[in-house]
Amino acid sequence: MSTGPDVDLDAIAREGLMAPPGAVTPAHDGSGRVQLSFTVVGGQDRSVRVPPGVTVFDSASWNGIAIDSTCGGHGTCHKCKVRLDVQTPVSRHDRRTFSPTELEQGWRLACLATATRDLAVEVPPLTTRPKAATVGVGRQVILRPAVQKRYVELVAPSLADQRTDLVRLTDAIDDLEVTVDLAVLRRLPVVLREADWKVTAVVVDEALVDVEPGDTTADRYGIAFDLGTTTVVATLLDLSTGTPVAVASRLNKQQPFGGDVISRISATMMDPDALGRLQQLASETLDELALQVCTEGGVDPAHVYEVAVAGNATMTSLLLGIDPEPLGVAPFVMPTAHPPVVLASEVGLHLHPRARVALFPALGAYVGGDIVAGMLATGMDRDKRTRLFIDVGTNCEIVLSDGDTLVSTAAPAGPAFEGGAIRCGMRAADGAIEVVRVDPAEGTVVLGVIGDTTPRGLCGSGLVDAVAELVRVGLLDASGRFVTADAAKESLPLLADRLTQVGEERVFVLHRPTPDAEVADCVYLSQRDVRELQFAKGAIATGWALLLEQLGLEQDDVQQVLLAGSFGSYLSPASAIRIGLVPKIPVLRIVSAGNVAGEGAKMALLSVRERVGAATLLDTVEYVELSDRPEFNDRFVDLLSFPGGA
Repeated sequence: MSTGPDVDLDAIAREGLMAPPGAVTPAHDGSGRVQLSFTVVGGQDRSVRVPPGVTVFDSASWNGIAIDSTCGGHGTCHKCKVRLDVQTPVSRHDRRTFSPTELEQGWRLACLATATRDLAVEVPPLTTRPKAATVGVGRQVILRPAVQKRYVELVAPSLADQRTDLVRLTDAIDDLEVTVDLAVLRRLPVVLREADWKVTAVVVDEALVDVEPGDTTADRYGIAFDLGTTTVVATLLDLSTGTPVAVASRLNKQQPFGGDVISRISATMMDPDALGRLQQLASETLDELALQVCTEGGVDPAHVYEVAVAGNATMTSLLLGIDPEPLGVAPFVMPTAHPPVVLASEVGLHLHPRARVALFPALGAYVGGDIVAGMLATGMDRDKRTRLFIDVGTNCEIVLSDGDTLVSTAAPAGPAFEGGAIRCGMRAADGAIEVVRVDPAEGTVVLGVIGDTTPRGLCGSGLVDAVAELVRVGLLDASGRFVTADAAKESLPLLADRLTQVGEERVFVLHRPTPDAEVADCVYLSQRDVRELQFAKGAIATGWALLLEQLGLEQDDVQQVLLAGSFGSYLSPASAIRIGLVPKIPVLRIVSAGNVAGEGAKMALLSVRERVGAATLLDTVEYVELSDRPEFNDRFVDLLSFPGGA
């Protein structure tokens, strides 16, 4: 077959790339370096030198330059958009992502663009603070934190009283049994004498972590972290009163390695240096948030003595620098269900030098400490009602209780709910469509947009709303297929013109920037987007359906559904029922639980009794592995369709 005069196959570095006419793609011999000059919109410019043939995405990732991605640079999410100063080969993925005008302007997917010569690279700003739930459903607890302070005024030693400094101090706080390490012993003699024997002893659990001059009993703080795969939330707590002082959230800085745990596990398997970089990025994320909440709360970081972290098993392993590979391959084994208490300095936190970090225990490789924290906050083991707990995300965790027995499982939902693998998908940031309402009588589509600005894309809750509305009005059938153009014109004539095509794929236009805009420049829902959502909701529905069977229950028996996490907080319960994401029950039984992982982490800081309760849950909850259930595939296929409903 002739390839044409403008195509040099030897210059094509990756399968699927075809050079456009006139493109400059000089060959290289693999030696030397090429220079990439990155211009980060709203950030710092930077130049790096890399071996020829490396992708732009990898070049940026290796050098700490964040480019948006949810697939970790595998060419499937279409998020890593950059603009190059010279024409480079265009892949089929580029053609599906950009308009012809954008391709001419140099826009490419960074993971598919290889650096074969010096390049100037324009990087759009990364959304570091997506819309996130910072609070959630919780319970009142008896205030009994592990961090205790005792102010004492000691009698100076004399020839008649030659007790050691340590005994003199511990005798004065005899209601606490303490251990002491060398670092505290080194400080003790100096602080006691410089403070004229008036000091405050700081104890965490049974460890004497510091002796501070004067009375500092009013300064006693802790930080609760929800260490999510996508978003991390930090809450600074006053441990004397139990009240929050400041709350902050941001995107997990590990995002360039992929939007889900499997991508990040794969990165450590393919690159021996990836584990160290992922650990560093997790530490940087927590440290930046810790310093932010301390600054906003007017608190000295040295007065933060304890940290609680609720994260899934992979995030916990990466934070501790533990190889996560066994979590990603059968039989999916954790290094430990009970991570050790470590010093904050060991995970890169600049707080009190001997502050402790307590990490939540995990039920399994895919039902981790964040879910244990969520169960603790919502009292799943205390309520006698039949309750279903669903944390919706790339990996969906599900817990079911009939009032006596608790069972749990995990379902691989994929990145659709985070806006990944969706044609016009984006994270929940300004410009993202989060609410969709279709009026067939008026032929209108009303959009709720984050930030009340011009729509730029579709986030997870908007995706669910859009599909649910199109199912409701009849533009999508139960199988998830768009109805024919003729059927749309006959039954919904005022909406039919929105049902069109991009290339060979049928789409429904949600927003046109201008009346005469090309469809490719609009925000739309594609047929493939619908399929992505079907696969995600099918996996989740299969999970809770099998748990119901395990306990001999029907959908109608469920008295409450708790939708947890940032996505669950903004999801329309009615839309969730209509597409079959949750059981078909009265909408008032569905509760947006919010950031229950963060609430559980706060409870662990405020009460040692609740911390024991979290560990006890591991003996209470039975984990059900779906992958070895013979009926899983058949049930999954059955639940792909949309049940519809009011």
